[in-house]
This record gives sequence, C-alpha cells and structure tokens, in this order.
Amino acid sequence: MTGTGSTSGGAGTSALPSRQSASRRFWLGVERLLSGVARVALWVSGAGLTLMTIIIAWQVFSRYVLNRSPSWTEASAVLLMGWFIFLGAAVGVRERTHLGFDVLLYFLPKPAKAVLRTISDVVVLAFGGGMIVYGVQLARLTWNTVMPSLLLPGGVSFLPVILGGALVCLFSLERLAGRFAGLPVDVDIHATGEEM
Repeated sequence: MTGTGSTSGGAGTSALPSRQSASRRFWLGVERLLSGVARVALWVSGAGLTLMTIIIAWQVFSRYVLNRSPSWTEASAVLLMGWFIFLGAAVGVRERTHLGFDVLLYFLPKPAKAVLRTISDVVVLAFGGGMIVYGVQLARLTWNTVMPSLLLPGGVSFLPVILGGALVCLFSLERLAGRFAGLPVDVDIHATGEEM
C-alpha cells in the first residue's frame, strides 16, 4: 500500500515539473517574440531619427546656401520625430530605461518590491491605454484634414501615438504576466550590494 502511494505520488510530482517547464517554455517563447518586436521598433526609431537628421541638415543647407528652403522638410521632420519618440519610449518601457525613483526598492523585502513594481506596471499599462484611446480619437478628428506640404491626412501624425501606446500596453502586460507566472522579471531590483 505504501509502495502504491509512493508510485502515484512520484507520477504526480513528475507531471508537475513537466507542466511548469511547458509553461516556462511558453513564456520564454513569448519573451523572444516580444524581444524581436522591441528590436524592430528600436530599428524603426533609429532610422526615423537618422532620416530626420538628414532632412534637417538638408533644410539648413537649402536655406543658408541655396537661399531656397523646401516646404516639406519641417512637416516631415516633425512627423518622423513622433515615430522615433513614441516607438523609442515603448522600448524604454520594456527595457526599464526611463527615469524612475527606485531607491526605495533597494531597501524593501522582495514581496514589497514586486508589489510596487506591479503597481508601476499597471499605471504604465493604463497610460498606454490612454495613448491608444485618445490617439484614435485625435486621428479620427483630423483624418479629413490635409497636411499641405506633405499632402497626407492630418490623422497620420497620430499613428505613432497609437502604435506606441499599443507597444507600451503589450510590454507592460508582458512584465505583469511574467511576474504572475513566477519568471524573474524583477531580478535587477532584487539585487543588493552584497549579491552584486
């Protein structure tokens, strides 16, 4: 009877790690996918910054050397600036490179750190949701207007706000879901001076 109980107990415990490893593999796959999304967003952001720099350089050259400033340069530079700011900000949310006040986290126990980080992620998620909702509203309101120098709908300038908000939400949800799944998403804030 004892042997039967230990055999069934062994089967139960061997099934549990396999479920945990399957869940961990799933989350690692999601993390790899979102890392790819973040990398693409970062490349697009960098390309936008580079292109904006080239356009502004051309505008300065045209104005001061050729005495003829193109009308499309300012509008296109502002449009590109929206793309690289909002996509770069979304990647900053994922990589946690934004300014923050984390001093308190180094003095609290691990459960309290996770609670504060969760509250922070929920606030960022709500902010990203606001970016989507209000960005869509602004795009709808201005879609029938035309940017005169670019001949594009006015709502195009709010597309980076919407996409950036969607990425902010996605990366915040990734962190929240990973934390609740038991993944080490807060490993940097758990480190203390002694452990480093």
